Parts: sequence; C-alpha cells; structure tokens
Amino acid sequence: MALATTTQSTIAAPEKSTSKGYLFPFVLVTCLFFFWGFSYGLLDVLNKHFQDTMNVSKARSTLLQASYFGAYFLVALPAGLFMNRYGYKKGIIVGLSLFAIGAFLFYLFAAFDIPNDSKFNFFLGAFLVLASGLTFLETAANPYSAVLGKPELSEFRLNLSQSFNGVGAFLGPWVGGILFFSEGGVSGASQLGSVRIVYVVIGIVVSLFAIIFWRTHLPEIKESTILSSTEQDIKPLAAHSHFIWAVVAQFVYVGAQVGIAALFINYCIEADHTIDAITASKLLSTSLLLFTIGRFTGSALMKKFAPNKLLTLYALINIVLCIVVVYLKGTLSVYALMAVFFFESIMFPTIFAMGVKDLGHHTKKGSSFLVMSIAGGAIMPYVMGLLATPVTANGYLIPLFCFAIVAWYGWKGYKVK
Repeated sequence: MALATTTQSTIAAPEKSTSKGYLFPFVLVTCLFFFWGFSYGLLDVLNKHFQDTMNVSKARSTLLQASYFGAYFLVALPAGLFMNRYGYKKGIIVGLSLFAIGAFLFYLFAAFDIPNDSKFNFFLGAFLVLASGLTFLETAANPYSAVLGKPELSEFRLNLSQSFNGVGAFLGPWVGGILFFSEGGVSGASQLGSVRIVYVVIGIVVSLFAIIFWRTHLPEIKESTILSSTEQDIKPLAAHSHFIWAVVAQFVYVGAQVGIAALFINYCIEADHTIDAITASKLLSTSLLLFTIGRFTGSALMKKFAPNKLLTLYALINIVLCIVVVYLKGTLSVYALMAVFFFESIMFPTIFAMGVKDLGHHTKKGSSFLVMSIAGGAIMPYVMGLLATPVTANGYLIPLFCFAIVAWYGWKGYKVK
C-alpha cells in the first residue's frame, strides 16, 4: 500500500500559495525537537552518574525517569486543553518557560549542602517541572509538525522533525559522558559542578528561544474548521479504534525506549568487562547516533513504503535483537543492543502520526492522550530496574514484550475504521 493511500489525513492540504508560508514555522518548531532530545539524552547518563556519586540503587535511579515521564501523564491533558483555548503558539511559549525554570531549579538544587537522599528528591522535583515544560512542547509540536503541509506526507514530516530530536539525544550523553565521568571528576561535588554548568546553559538558551517564539508569527491551524470527513468528526474520540490502539502502542514503546537507554550503561559494563562507564556512555552516544540515522533513513523510506509496514518490520527485528541481548553476553550482545536504537527510531513519530489520523476536531485532545501515553517511560524502566537486579540483562525481557505489541499495531491496529 502506498504512503498516500495508507490513511486519510485529519487536516486538508494547504493551498499552494500558503504552503510556502509554513516552511519557516516548520523549521522553528523542528528546533524544539532538538531541545527535548538533548535533555532526554542527559537523563540517561545521569542515571549511572547518581548511582556512582550519590549511592543510588539501579531501581531508585530510574525514579529520574519516573519523575521525568510522569509529568507527561499529569500535564498532557491540561496542556491540550490550554492549547484548545489559546492555540499552539502560547502553548509552546508556556512549555519553553517551564523548561527553563526546571533547568534553573536543577542548577539551584545541585548547590544545596544537604544529604544525598534529600538532594536526590529535590532533583526529582526539578525534573518534574522541566518535563512539564517538555509536555507542553510535545503536545504542541508533534501535531503541529504533522499538519504543516500536505496531509499525505504527515508521517514523513513528523519523522523528519523527530530526526532532530535524535540529534539532540545523541549529543546529550556525549556531553554528559565527557563532563560527568571525566577523569579528575571523582568527587560528587566536582561532578555536580559540571552538571550545574550544563543545566544553567540549557536554561539560558531555552529562555532566549522562548523570546524568539514570542516575537515570531506562527500560523494557527484550526482542526475544527478544516475537516477531512464529517462522519469521522462526529464519532466520539473513544470510537476511533486506531487512536485507542495508538495510545497503547505508544505507552509500551516509550516505556521500552526509555528503559533500554536507562540501563544501557549498566548492561554494557556487565556484558563486557573491558567496558567502563566512560566507554559505555560513548557507546550510548553512538547508539543514539544510530537512532538519529534511523530517523533520517526512515523518513526517506516512508516516501516509498507504507509507514505501517516499516513499523511492523522494524518491531519484529527488535524482538530478535532483544532475544540476543537477554540470552547472550559479550561484544555481540552489546552490538545487538546498539542496533535496537536504529530500528526503534521511527516508532514514536509513526505511531503518533497514524494515531491522530482522521480525528477532526478531536486532534488536539487526541494528541494530549498520545503524549500522556509517554508515561510508559515512568513505569517500564522501574519494572526493568527490578528485573535487572542483580543481572541487568533480565530487564530487557520487558522491551521484547513491548515491541511485540508495536508490531501488532503496525500490522492491524493502525487501520482507520
């Protein structure tokens, strides 16, 4: 099935005269994907960093993910309601503001001279605020990117924007690995000093970007006035089965993605004793580079192959790779784990774009629920952390199960009825 006939878009294609006017807003919104990718990449390195410097267990360190992605569950629906009333632009500005506040709070809490247990709890609070901002950004940027152009290219457009999310996710652990695990930074104080520098820079850059958005005109697209199908629009949101299954698939996929990266450094050190924390963080960065390459490659392939078929194929490949990760050890299993990043690359934007197809005026609310499903990243890593004690490989049974559900969604669940 060709891409153009896979499903029908929620938003009608813009006129030729206005499509060119969407280019700069599309570029500007795409920059947002880089910001939360970089923030997420740092989070994975901080897991191992806090284990070493604050004596945090594997399971407790995944509370960083629970706080970070739990915000998506708590804030996504209010964010969607906010944007229904005030539009995408104001939602993006609120998101950037909360993002910056969270980064500055992280800088402040790192300076507190208090016991590690209390300081770790403060960090969880800072991540909750920061991730609340990211929730606003994702609730706005994902559907906005999908509808800024021809409807038959919505999956391609969202995968292209998400590719720059991968660039940020690649640079995050690379920067974090150099600063947090560098030689000479043995003491917790000195390493937290590097963490403070990183987050204050993030806060400043994000604040400047909020000002840019405030001063820039963004076209506001009203789903309620440009509908692809009156029949589809009349249906209640819960009656769109392809959307319901998209929420389920997104929940398990994000849980798998977050858990795979969160325990990556631990797995590499255990699977190959020649690998230390610095080397493992570089391998994580390389894996996220593969993730980024996968996004760009997937965007190109989606011009020739149906997105659902590509999604199914990639999920099946990852099932096989997870079996290798769980049951084998050594260099081969580490490479298999790195390859998982490449084949999971297209899953989030593809599920998202297929999930919001033909939702009519439900689009913003549907987007909110799809962003809420990112809460899978708050639950799955903790379960993986429990299974990973004492052998980290056992935790990767969870992603194997998750990819099976994603494969089913690409095979059957995506169909608009």
